[in-house]
Amino acid sequence: MRSEKDLLDSAKKYSFRGRVDKSVFSGPVFVRGEGSTVEDVNGKQYLDFNSGQMCSALGHNHPTVTDAIKKSCDELIHAHSSFFNDQEIILAERLGALLPPPLEKSLFLGSGADANEAAVTIARKYTDGFEVASPHISFHGLSDTARSLTFAGWHSGHGPLSPGSMAMVAPYCYRCPLAQKFPDCEIACLDTSFELIDAQTTSKPAAVITEPLFSAGGVVEPPPGWLKKLKQSCEERDMLLIVDDEQTGLGKLGTMFGFEKDEVVPDVVTLAKHFGGGVSISSVSTSAEVEEKIASTEFVVTHSHTNDPLACSAGVASLDVIEGEDVPAKARKIGAHLRERLTWLGEQYELVGDIRGRGLLQGIELVEDRRTKTPATRQGSEINRRCLENGLIFSQRRGGSVLRFVPPATTTEGQMDQAMDILTDAVDKASVRGAVSG
Repeated sequence: MRSEKDLLDSAKKYSFRGRVDKSVFSGPVFVRGEGSTVEDVNGKQYLDFNSGQMCSALGHNHPTVTDAIKKSCDELIHAHSSFFNDQEIILAERLGALLPPPLEKSLFLGSGADANEAAVTIARKYTDGFEVASPHISFHGLSDTARSLTFAGWHSGHGPLSPGSMAMVAPYCYRCPLAQKFPDCEIACLDTSFELIDAQTTSKPAAVITEPLFSAGGVVEPPPGWLKKLKQSCEERDMLLIVDDEQTGLGKLGTMFGFEKDEVVPDVVTLAKHFGGGVSISSVSTSAEVEEKIASTEFVVTHSHTNDPLACSAGVASLDVIEGEDVPAKARKIGAHLRERLTWLGEQYELVGDIRGRGLLQGIELVEDRRTKTPATRQGSEINRRCLENGLIFSQRRGGSVLRFVPPATTTEGQMDQAMDILTDAVDKASVRGAVSG
């Protein structure tokens, strides 16, 4: 096997270094994974509490998924996208049975950005409108339209946003932009947002696209009732509600879909990430009524690998795992233990300002002072470095002050305790104030 140095030297010469959270040529260089762990070229193992790029939340190399991929390799890897293939139809049928009515029509694409681009096109075609709004801590992908509706970052140097893109005030209660307190605010962020949308609209607004829990924006969960009120505000303006459930759906939050908590059914929903069990596949789903109208208006968003049988086979296998192993129940159990350990951490260290999230998607926000809430970005970077050195992977958000944890559904109680012990040691060493007094 080639050494880490040899591989990194080659990367410096031949590989792009433009990563989401990293722009240097450094290790670790990974070579294999299983369940909740990954191994680098040096043989060192890490607990992967980011689930790869959140796409291995069922566990790395889940045997049900790998068996389906091997079978597809023997039968049909790729198919003409103008025709149907059996795996595509089976996957659409399975997904239609899981989604709440009337969401029963699905199209399968490659990435989450692909699906969100398609969802925006669907909304514009269906409503004959144009403007699309998204909360100001959202993440929807890094293709052109998706990036224009991604307000959590990743805009620098990319020129003006695509026409028709609007930012809304996000329901970030810990750092409310309007200096309000829930529930006394009566969700003023939404009222303010729609006043701005109404004022800026130049034609007819088409949709709002939102996550049910803002993952890349800092693991921020909207207050109860926000999503329901958002749906009502969209209906009043004949806008569609698109829910980007790519980082939050399919069991990750402890429910099958992230939008279920507020008992809201969106007009369009997108899925991705662990949908393929590690293989790249995404979906956009809507009602038969919406599909009927747009399908007759020259709606084409397909590419060379749309509905590919190998990816769809992986999607079917992932649903087998999600339903057969009751991943929502696993997420609730693992999430409860994770929350218990994070809560204890917050009780011990002033550095931990807020704890939030659900199931397999949780995070802590670090602050230098709990009264001023000054983001502890330096300490966050130090904690991340120490944890990586000691075999724990997670991601940082909001300049490094938010630590996001996405443990796979295969994570055992022992692995969770090991990860939290590594984190506790790192927080202790980075903490400016030490233990909370009293």
